[in-house]
Amino acid sequence: MRDHTKLKAFHLADETALAVYKATSDFPRSEVFGLTAQMRRSAVSVPSNIVEGCARHTEADYLRFLDTAFASAKELRYQLSLGRRLGFLPGGSEAEALAGQSVRVLGGLIRALRAREAR
Repeated sequence: MRDHTKLKAFHLADETALAVYKATSDFPRSEVFGLTAQMRRSAVSVPSNIVEGCARHTEADYLRFLDTAFASAKELRYQLSLGRRLGFLPGGSEAEALAGQSVRVLGGLIRALRAREAR
């Protein structure tokens, strides 16, 4: 089994989830069951899938959960962009910056694992 606490991708995803919770706390009340809830689910899904993937025994399972985490991270980036364009988030928010970093680092990890698998 792998230790998720040693992965930069996990730490970025965790920081992103915290930033999303903080950022969405100021969203309009009318969005509590809409965009706020969806963004929080996506944000928590990323580190959760990394942790679950690390707990799996096969490399294929590990990669499948990392792929799911990556898809949730991309979904979150869109949702953050939508929140900004709706005027709920300021431009250049911490959550958006962290989400972008998270996508890049997680994508790099997945590419590296696939390259190692291909050898």
